[in-house]
Order: sequence, then structure tokens, then C-alpha cells
Amino acid sequence: MSDTVKAINLKHEEAKNIANQEINRRKESIKKSRYRLHYHFMAPVGWINDPNGLVQYKGEYHLFYQFYPYDAKWGPMHWGHGKSTDLVHWEHLSVALAPSEDYDSGEVTGYGCFSGSGVVNGEELVLIYTGHVDNKEPMQVQCIATSKDGIQFEKYPQNPVIDVYPEDGSPDFRDPKVWSHDGKWFMVVGSHKNGKGKALLYVSNNLKDWAYVGVAAESDGTQGDMWECPDLFPLQDYHVLLVSPMYGKQNEKPFYVIGDMDYETGVFTQQLARTLDYGYDFYAPQTFEDDKGRRIMIGWMEKWLTKMPSQEHGWAGAMTIPRELILEGSTIVKQKPVTELENLRTNEKHYDSLVVENEWMINDMDVSTEIMINFDLHETTASLFGIQLRCSTDGNERTDIILDAARQEIILDRNKAGVGEKGISKAPFTINEDGTVQIRIFMDTTSVEVFVNDGEQVITNRIFPDEGSKLFKLFSKDGKVCVSRMSSWTLNTVWD
Repeated sequence: MSDTVKAINLKHEEAKNIANQEINRRKESIKKSRYRLHYHFMAPVGWINDPNGLVQYKGEYHLFYQFYPYDAKWGPMHWGHGKSTDLVHWEHLSVALAPSEDYDSGEVTGYGCFSGSGVVNGEELVLIYTGHVDNKEPMQVQCIATSKDGIQFEKYPQNPVIDVYPEDGSPDFRDPKVWSHDGKWFMVVGSHKNGKGKALLYVSNNLKDWAYVGVAAESDGTQGDMWECPDLFPLQDYHVLLVSPMYGKQNEKPFYVIGDMDYETGVFTQQLARTLDYGYDFYAPQTFEDDKGRRIMIGWMEKWLTKMPSQEHGWAGAMTIPRELILEGSTIVKQKPVTELENLRTNEKHYDSLVVENEWMINDMDVSTEIMINFDLHETTASLFGIQLRCSTDGNERTDIILDAARQEIILDRNKAGVGEKGISKAPFTINEDGTVQIRIFMDTTSVEVFVNDGEQVITNRIFPDEGSKLFKLFSKDGKVCVSRMSSWTLNTVWD
């Protein structure tokens, strides 16, 4: 090993050690926060945003993430790290990447190891990430780091592996997602030019030497002027592109595009685009394929520039539950919570053939709960009906999930949901051929994820109600609502 390589490794190890010492110093006090979630992934301390490097390596699932361990707000980005054998119970590991080199660190406000992906190359786990330094030219470059045990990572001495953005892009050139196809490695990188977000395509034989292919896909003029976290992958007989778009400085709802990928020309042909999640708190999703052939997605369960009450407790940000993506025909990507979550179920309650006029209440439903409800619209006469979660005894605090059958619209209203952000999320829904609408809810201490009709539509929001707000209600307006079946389970915690 050359002296240069030894110096790089030593400098990087020192940066990681300092971060790990800070985590160990604060992690016990953070556990006491009343806002900590029971079955969602969170960092032990500090700030997290994008999930990175989702991969299965030597039989274990690995989740890396954008991480600032020193404060509960965004700062110089590190890569935090957790692993799991079942996608549900996670073990926190030492920091995988820390800013240490001239391409990811500097004497400026913004720098770090920005978002990227992970792949298995033989016996090695390889992380591909964006090195970012404000005011540097170029500002963003693509880098790699490797590990032989999935825990200790060394930065490649010849980083960056892509040191300049192409003519089709701009200095905003980040979030590499890498996958293999027919013995070659392909990479899409998010960028923009002339007011259009773009996914730029590269190809390599060895993950170190990359050739630019061209623009794989770009905005049609309405899909954002900067594309972050592009993810392109095969799903059944098609390819799907995920994009987290920006409009100016505003991050908006991620969308998916179903289409065809021509690897000879490097062009992804868009056929149909849809919103991926209609909630406020869903961004930067990333996917991977596991050894069961499932395409699994996890997203950041938070949003930029919003009020985050947990920051007062020394931490901010969490991940969604893992969701399996299933292509329905050629028009809908369904999101199904992974089946492993069912192993957390306990304390089942079941109800058949409920008819509710005005309201029906369950006292003290656990704050960590899964609920499945089938509404029978053939027998329902109410104009509006739905569910109220995390209600206070006086009714002043609650989260409303409202179905409008005439408009075929579901509404999640968190305007009275506690001390966090307010707002109303809306999504369309279809009525099944048997006249039913199925709602599946994953409720945690400070989050709600709503899956409609087996994941055709999803709404993800953070809520921060009082600890004592635990009532659950079914309600109707101007008539009755009929529930053919309802089940609920308490979900056990996965954290100590």
C-alpha cells in the first residue's frame, strides 16, 4: 500500500472515529425522546435525510443514509449505516463515509459525501456517491468507496471516478444510482439544463472507468427543472424511473414513469407518469432487488424546509417502512408493505359488518398500530366518511382520513394533528368492482402511512400529537357508512 493510500485511509478513519464518538456520547439521551418511532428506521442521533446504498450483501440488508451526527439539522454530510436480516429489525453500525478529501470536504458552508447507491461486485460492497464542495469547480463529482466486510469502507485513491459534468448537464450533478445489465455497470446521475431536469447515463466495465452515454430521460417541461435521486430499474416487462423533482428551490412530490429502456441507444422512452406518494413527508426514495426477486423501496419520511418538532430533542428524520413495488398491467406501480412487517403484529382485533352513523369510537388504540378497513360503498349512503386517528378526549386534536365517494378522493387532514406541520393531502382512488375501497394504515408515534386499494395510491405524513391522544373513530356525514371488515394489530417496537 502506497503512502498516499495510507494517508487517505488514515484521514478518513479519523473523521469517522470523531463522528462515532459523538454518536456514542449522545445516543442514550436521544432514546428518551417521546417522538421516537417504534418500527421505522431512525439514526441514533442527529439529522438524516436521503436513504443511500440500499443493497443486500452476504445475506443481510444494508441501509445507508445522509447523516449529520453533530446536530439535528443539515450539515456536512456523512453516510450513516444500518443492517438487518429481515428489513424490520435494524442494527446501527459505525459511520460508513465521512468528509475527508478535497472533493468532499472544505473550508466552506456546504460539503460532504452526498447521496448515492451501493452494489455488490464479487466479494466487495461498493458505494458510489457524490462528493460535494460549495464554490469548488466542479462543485459535484462522483466517487466510490469499497469494503470487503460491509462495514469498513475505504475511499478509492483515484477518486473522483467522474470528475466533470457533461455538456448535457450542469454543476448540479449528483445522486448516482448504479445497476448491472448484461455484464456492464450503468449509472444515472441527476442534473438539469435549460429548465429541464435530466437523468444522465454512464456505462462502465469496472465501476472505476466511466463513459458518458447521453441523456437517458428528461423532463417534458412540467416534471421539474432539476431531477434529484433518479432511480431506473426493470419491473416486470418494463422499466420504471423514479424522480424527486425540484422546481426552483422547492422540492416536490416524487413521481414514477413507466416506459422502455433501450440499452443500445441509452434512451428511456417515457410512456406514463404518476405521483409516487401524495403525502407531504416522502422524498428521495431508492430501490433495490433482493434475493427473493422483490423490488423494494424506502424513502425519506420528512421534507425540506418544514417544522420538525423532534429537532428540539436532538434528532430529525426517519425512513418509511420498506415497500415492495409491483407493476399492475402497464399503468400502475403498486406499493405493498413488505410481508416481514406482519411479524410485528400482536393484540389483533377484528370486526365484521359495521354500520356507522355519525361516529363509532375505540378507546385508547395503541400509537403503534396497523389497521385494515374495507368500506362497502354499495351499502354506504354518507356523502363523506372515514377515520379519525390520534384523537384527544375533547376532540380538538386529531388526524382525519376522509373519503369522498362522489369525487373518488381520499383526504388526509393534519391541521389538528398536534405541534408539527399542518396541511391537507389529497389523492384519487378507484372503487373496486365489488364496490369496496380498501384502506391500510400504518400508524407510528409520529407518522401515518396510508395505502389505498393494495397500494395503488399512498399518502405519507408526519404528525406530532400529544402522547395522550389515542382515541380512534369511524365517522360518517349525511348518512351511514358500511364497513364489511376491519382488523387492527398493535405493532411491536423494533428498538431497545
